[in-house]
Amino acid sequence: MRIITLNVNGIRAAARKGFFQWLAGQAADVVCLQETKAQVHQLADAVFWPQGYHCHYRDAEKPGYSGVALYSRRKPTRVVTGLGWPDMDAEGRYLQADFPGLSVISIYLPSGSSSEARQAVKFDFMERFTPVLRRFRRQRREYVICGDWNIVHRPIDIRNFKANQKNSGCLPEERAWLDQVFGPLGFVDAFRVVNQEDGQYTWWSNRGRAWEKNVGWRIDYQVITPGLRGRVRAAQIYKAERFSDHAPLIIDYAD
Repeated sequence: MRIITLNVNGIRAAARKGFFQWLAGQAADVVCLQETKAQVHQLADAVFWPQGYHCHYRDAEKPGYSGVALYSRRKPTRVVTGLGWPDMDAEGRYLQADFPGLSVISIYLPSGSSSEARQAVKFDFMERFTPVLRRFRRQRREYVICGDWNIVHRPIDIRNFKANQKNSGCLPEERAWLDQVFGPLGFVDAFRVVNQEDGQYTWWSNRGRAWEKNVGWRIDYQVITPGLRGRVRAAQIYKAERFSDHAPLIIDYAD
């Protein structure tokens, strides 16, 4: 089972950069996209409905903002298009596809980098999402929560750790929350099951030749329930082409 997640930073822009041509050759079973920045009525072109996939979108009410998508080879038994939180659901941040014994989620956590007010929104999301994660652990099914979590976990996950201690995405409170997610809550960072190397990033600023110098952040994850840990076979961050300021995270799981 191959699952790919990518923050496309505008699905129409990613399409122009060749994302869907690349995707056609990936043999992915599930694809999770974030920050689609489009309404469904703007995605009439067949390219946005890849052949062989069941395609689902959850848009933000605000045009050109946020939004998530999920494509699956297998038809889901159920699709959940929000968390039941009117404020965050209006921003199009959550899409869940259920299959027998497995749920795959495309999630896009708020960024707090634009203002203190948005950082407060991010902290609120984290606080409200914690009991949701606890509920998932009580279910008799496995979960793969894919997406842009907008937080680095450890110093190994960011090029300039010390310099970013006061910046959103690397705040001590944010990283401590991921300590809880990957600690007492029992979830697993699938990428780190098979790759413990540094310099492994999924996002680069558009400033200061960050991509060229690999001055990046690893903020895109596939967060899995512990029952899937032993089924992680391979993980890669695809960097041969650029479809976005993020890179696709590709993880292969044993059936």
